[in-house]
Amino acid sequence: MHRTHRAFRTPLTLVAATASAALLLTACGEGAKGSASDGGNGTVKVGLITKTDTNPFFVKMKEGAEQAAKKSGAELSTAAGKFDGDNEGQVTAIENMVAAGVKGILITPNDSKAIVPAIEQARKKGVLVIALDSPTDPQDAADALFATDNLKAGELIGRYAKAAMAGEPAKIATLDLAPGVAVGKLRHDGFLKGFGIEEGDPSVVCSQDTGGDQAKGQTAMENCLQKAPDVNVVYTINEPAALGAYTALKAKGREKDVLIVSVDGGCTGTAAVKGGKIAATSQQYPLLMAAKGVDAVVTYAKKGTKASGYVDTGVTLVTDRPVSGVEAKDTAYGLENCWG
Repeated sequence: MHRTHRAFRTPLTLVAATASAALLLTACGEGAKGSASDGGNGTVKVGLITKTDTNPFFVKMKEGAEQAAKKSGAELSTAAGKFDGDNEGQVTAIENMVAAGVKGILITPNDSKAIVPAIEQARKKGVLVIALDSPTDPQDAADALFATDNLKAGELIGRYAKAAMAGEPAKIATLDLAPGVAVGKLRHDGFLKGFGIEEGDPSVVCSQDTGGDQAKGQTAMENCLQKAPDVNVVYTINEPAALGAYTALKAKGREKDVLIVSVDGGCTGTAAVKGGKIAATSQQYPLLMAAKGVDAVVTYAKKGTKASGYVDTGVTLVTDRPVSGVEAKDTAYGLENCWG
């Protein structure tokens, strides 16, 4: 599915926005003066609510929504939590968008469980709700989920790492996200599956949470090196954590003899793969998630057809050091399709 991402490579101009409180709320597209779900003049209103408005992943997601809205003539309103984890802000955004007459809302939940009551209220009023990137809990609380198959993303780099070790005994450090976060657990479990081991396997010599943060990734790697100085494989939840791990390894003179693999495919991370700091990453496509989401809302508004279930928006292993048996693209492809 990632190949369809080629249609969205053209650079986009971000809509100017301001954020002085917990939320950012803007609008773009045709028919901004309408007041009903069709904008009062046939224009479909679509809402996009991201976790924050600063993370490059969500900036790219917004670009995808803007491009799709412009193409279809829809009116797009966007909102974001003030910080990662701001459920209250997202609840307020849903309420505001429903009051403004949106036909559908696309949301990356800050709290997969706590957001459910607000989503249920929106759906009762006939609003299509599609979760992007992160599922609600339960997943069917939203009408549909458009996201990376995070289990597959982890499995790809697990298979890669196993093949790259070429039979050498592995001493693995996993630098994870945080307890109870579905994306982090799926990637972690996928890595173990791809490597051919189970939770609790003795080859995993250290596990630390990083929150996906570079500084915390460095600290986590320093802790793992104290606990297991002979670590030779590092799985990371994302590339900032991977770069933190690389910094810690380099300080110990270990950066060239430890295999680092990751997930995300942002431009900085993909450049780090090209530069040899990270061996491989599983690239995902936030722009495509949002673009498909906008198209689904427009289809619902015009034809009454609801999106449902899970839609896989694709994942690609990116590396310049390919291994036999694991399909991959090089960093030229990765940089052409990256985000951030």
